[in-house]
Amino acid sequence: MGSRYDGLARRMVFVAAALMAAVVFPALAQAGSYPDRTITLVVPFPAGGTPDIIARVLGQRVGAQLKQTVIVDNKGGAGGNIGVQYVSRAKPDGYTLVMCAYSCAVAQSLYKPAPYNISTQFAPIVMVGTVPSVLVVNPKVPAKTVQELVAYAKANPNKLNAASSGIGGSAHLALELLKREAGVQIAHIPYKGAGQVAGDLLGGQVDMYFDNLPASLPSIKAGRLNALAVASKERSSAIPDVPTFAEAGLPNMVVTPWFGILAPAGTPQPVVEQLNTAFNKALVDPEVQKRLKDLGVGIAGGAPAVLADFLGTETQKLADLIAQNHIVAK
Repeated sequence: MGSRYDGLARRMVFVAAALMAAVVFPALAQAGSYPDRTITLVVPFPAGGTPDIIARVLGQRVGAQLKQTVIVDNKGGAGGNIGVQYVSRAKPDGYTLVMCAYSCAVAQSLYKPAPYNISTQFAPIVMVGTVPSVLVVNPKVPAKTVQELVAYAKANPNKLNAASSGIGGSAHLALELLKREAGVQIAHIPYKGAGQVAGDLLGGQVDMYFDNLPASLPSIKAGRLNALAVASKERSSAIPDVPTFAEAGLPNMVVTPWFGILAPAGTPQPVVEQLNTAFNKALVDPEVQKRLKDLGVGIAGGAPAVLADFLGTETQKLADLIAQNHIVAK
């Protein structure tokens, strides 16, 4: 009797092992040949914004590291949700990645129902870095400092209007913080992407914008926009004469746009490690470092766990901010 059950047990173990091999071995084989075709890096925003700029700088170097072409595919819309959702549904094989940004940590608190879960539907690859958020105004705005802007806004409620690249992005949340911290009323005008803001801001159709520094730096240096303050703890070396909000009397005005690379959940670990190595090598490349630092990017890098830990902390921090300020997606 025992031998019959022993035989059955052995057959069950054999079947289980076979099933596991059917799942694991193809994944390992796939990882072993990775990459053997073009890799797509999705930027979930229109072309021209900071995520797009950084993605194109990195894509070329990562492609050289992996000996494959890395193409940047802009899939903007819905505050970044369309592109991020697209990648969440992609095959987890390492050939479709996403350049995630600030809004990725906002979406699951801002939208009901949440469009995706950043912690369960993605495999972190690498933390790319952070950039200062800078408050820029059209020169027609009668304010050269934050103090003058606040005084004008208090004397003229809702006369000033502020653009954002979409509900829930860093520009939107920075505006809400400024309104709360300074006690001012400023009209919010959401756009469908940062690239669409630039023309209207330069043309004077909108008055002000919390921009990621790399995108607005050329216009600041050319005098087409006035930079009033950076929403970071320290001044930026790219615009050292521009004060922080803390120096302007608003110490809680700290908003840090960030960027990280993710793949769909289930991407084989060897592929994740290979991508992480390639991106880290790109981030220490002297030409890449110079280009990014000239743009004001604080380069990060590190293991996938660094990005995973950051996302956990950032998601909770922004959830608290959204709840405290009653920010809703409209």
